[in-house]
Amino acid sequence: MKNKILLYLFIFAALFTIFIYVNDKKILDDQTERIVSLQKQLDDLKAEEENTKTTGSEEFYDFSLQRNEPAITYFENSGFEASEIERKVQDALIDMNKSSEDNKMVPFEGMNGPMRINKVKLLNHKWLIANFTDGKHWGEILLNYYITDDGNVEFEPLNSFLYPSE
Repeated sequence: MKNKILLYLFIFAALFTIFIYVNDKKILDDQTERIVSLQKQLDDLKAEEENTKTTGSEEFYDFSLQRNEPAITYFENSGFEASEIERKVQDALIDMNKSSEDNKMVPFEGMNGPMRINKVKLLNHKWLIANFTDGKHWGEILLNYYITDDGNVEFEPLNSFLYPSE
């Protein structure tokens, strides 16, 4: 009788061990599968992020003269450096700010002082955008700019708007 109890106990222990082994094996396989799946997702996201950085996604396109190769080539073919033109155009537009009167490129009269152009950003070899303010009211203006044969800068207003005051 004692031998039968030991035999049953041994069989029970062997079955219990086999059950634990199979159960742990399934858990391990499931965890390994999840790790591989998550690693694949991570690799895909990293590749997508790298692709977005290298292609300059439309969503994050930066309109800037310094990042516009055709515009830079246009200036180089004309015998100018793009950075030199950018500085010259910005200086010419900001120099139009007078201490007691509005900048003549801004089509609005200052209500809280003279309208002055603060910031200028060249978009390409023909257009620029600038913001202006009188200290309280502010807006933006889109201008065409031209470099004349004698090296002067001329401007032509295209469109502008004044933000509503609060």
